[in-house]
Amino acid sequence: MNEKKNLTTKETYRPPSGGWGFIIPAIDIIDGKCVRLTEGDYDQKKIYNENPLEIAKQFEDVGLVRLHLVDLDGAKAGAVKNWKVLENIAGKTNLLIDFGGGIRTEKDVQIVFDSGAYFTTVGSIAVNNEKEFISWIKKFGADKFLLGADVKDEKITIHSWQDTTDIWIYDFIEKYWQRGIKQIFCTDVSKDGKLEGPSTELYKSIIQKFPQLQFIASGGVSSINDLEELKTIGCSGAIVGKAIYENKISLKELKQFL
Repeated sequence: MNEKKNLTTKETYRPPSGGWGFIIPAIDIIDGKCVRLTEGDYDQKKIYNENPLEIAKQFEDVGLVRLHLVDLDGAKAGAVKNWKVLENIAGKTNLLIDFGGGIRTEKDVQIVFDSGAYFTTVGSIAVNNEKEFISWIKKFGADKFLLGADVKDEKITIHSWQDTTDIWIYDFIEKYWQRGIKQIFCTDVSKDGKLEGPSTELYKSIIQKFPQLQFIASGGVSSINDLEELKTIGCSGAIVGKAIYENKISLKELKQFL
């Protein structure tokens, strides 16, 4: 496996000069291909590129520094599947990659870091097995994890948004904030992939309650105006996927956020 960005020790890692970068482009993977779903529905899948590395290099070429890489096969199967895609992109770009999907065991976390991820993205495990996730925090360090808080009507959803829990988003964030997690992205499932604009009011409320949180917005971004609004309300970053692939936002336009 590629060891270029093997971050398995409990050191503190700092952002590169200029910060992490506000724009975090997303690549979702099914069968090794770049796809996008609508509302997390696997039956509403659209393939955008057969070669995710090609897309990643385009992001890097315009100056973006991060990449949100999602293993949708892994998320569905409950085990990491597309780590080879991660390894390929990490080995051939300098992007700081967060990788998630199907991470259920410490071995999965190790595979993700050994394959070149800068962060491991977790979601369902933090809901279903709090004890296990906390053990990972203790071993790898809280700063190595990007916690996904996927919501529907302010309640946490899990298993690639297929199941809605009764856990309130604010309680979920508070619990792991107390455990040292400082970087969280939130996706409103009802908005994702629909290009109808992000859940700005929800995100504003979360930021007001957790002003020191590195809060990353996800889902619904459809224009440069959406990104400007998210930055104005205090988001630390914004994950952008479908709006780029559907040419609603050009890579050139994203340069203003660099």
